[in-house]
Order: sequence, then structure tokens, then C-alpha cells
Amino acid sequence: MNVSTQEKRRRFRALHESGLLILPNPWDIGGAKRLERLGAKAIASSSAAFAWSKGLEDFEVGRDALLAHLRELAASTNLPLNADFENGFADEPEQVAENVRLAIETGIAGLSIEDRHGDELYDLELAVARIQAAKQAILNSGEDVLLIGRSEGLLIDALDLGQTITRLKAFAQAGADVVYAPGLRDLDDIAQVVQALAPTPLNVLLIHPGLNVPDLAAIGVRRVSTGSQLALATWNRFEEASLQLLEQGHLPATQAHRRWS
Repeated sequence: MNVSTQEKRRRFRALHESGLLILPNPWDIGGAKRLERLGAKAIASSSAAFAWSKGLEDFEVGRDALLAHLRELAASTNLPLNADFENGFADEPEQVAENVRLAIETGIAGLSIEDRHGDELYDLELAVARIQAAKQAILNSGEDVLLIGRSEGLLIDALDLGQTITRLKAFAQAGADVVYAPGLRDLDDIAQVVQALAPTPLNVLLIHPGLNVPDLAAIGVRRVSTGSQLALATWNRFEEASLQLLEQGHLPATQAHRRWS
């Protein structure tokens, strides 16, 4: 039975109300369907993973191509879809709002807006105005879509932890339903952010091998995502197998393919 977009959105919000949501990031219909069969409760897109699948680098995919990708993913599964919407594909708040309106029409249940353009961050006042504009676009749509305020400062070594917390608090006050700072790696730092932002849910990127779901749940993290990590694992395996074929003349020994019902 197909689940309506409105029901997906209702379920997605409910998944943030208690416990810890594991949010894998597929980049095509096959990955989305397999994750649904494996028991995922929701999924998220990854701008980097999708770009790689098109032979591009992260941030090289244009707005319209990404909107088409989101529409395709959202329609392929009964799972709620959170969109990695980069910086909203615009600098000015008014254009961010218009692009968010277009993203909502694809059937997504949530989307993130970054405070980064290229290798720099927007100044805080503009970054907050962009979140406010995105939130107003959601309110104007009448749809129950979650807004994730995302600060990239730790990821590009532009902010320290205290400055990151200041930004995330400002984003929450501006209307973000969830906050996200990719680049958090230390459990003590993550716990500090959780406490500073409560009750706003924090998303943590599983970017460091030392991070795991039980430990993050124990300190109050409400959501974890994989970003481009599943794609990296897949491409690494693809390259290893391809090199073995090209250099040694055979493929790696593999287990029998799992049959999907």
C-alpha cells in the first residue's frame, strides 16, 4: 500500500519526538528500496553521493537536477525522505524561500539548509535570515515539513565548538526543528551541544569510526545520518573489485546474492 506524502511527513515528525532515529543516505531508487526492505524508518539524500553517481563532485549538481532527484527518491519509497538541500541554491533569503517551496513540491518530509557558500560561511545575521526565510516558506506551504538548520563551521575549520553552538541556537530560535553540525567527532563535545540545544533535536553525522548509535543515544542525540559514508564504502568496494579484475583477471569471491522478496 502506498503511503501518502502527508502521512510520510506525519511519521517523520513523530520519529523525532523520542528515541534516536537512524537516517541512512541512499543516492538512487535501488538503495532507497533496499533500505526500506531492511527496516529503515526514514532516509535522507546526500548531495555528494548523488553527484558522484553522475560523475560530478559535490556542489556541482544544479538545483533543477537535484529537485528531480528528490522527486524520484520520494516517489520510490514509503519512507519519509529528508533532503540534503545544500545552501538552498541561493545566497539571498528570498531566493532560498522560493527554492524551498520548490523542494516541498517534490514530496520530501524534511530538508536542511547550510550556512556555507563555497569555502566560507555566511555571516551570522544573513545565515539566520536564510533559516527564517526557509521556515516561512514551509509555513506558507501549509505542509508539515521539518527544517534542519545546518552549520558547516566545524567541517571546514571555520568555527570552534562555542561558536558552533551559538549558530545552532540562533537557527533553532529562527525556526529550525532540528540542528546539525557535521564535523562533531568527540562524545563530550556532542553531549555539550545536546545539552545547550535541548529540547531541539541534534543530528550527528557518523563521520568518525569511533562514533556509534548506542553511545550517541545515551547522551541524548536524537538523530544520526551517514552523509556520503555509505556511498564511499560502495565506491571503495567497486574500485577494489575493478582493480582485481583489471590487474589479476578475476573478481573477488563473493557470497551468493541475497534474494529479495
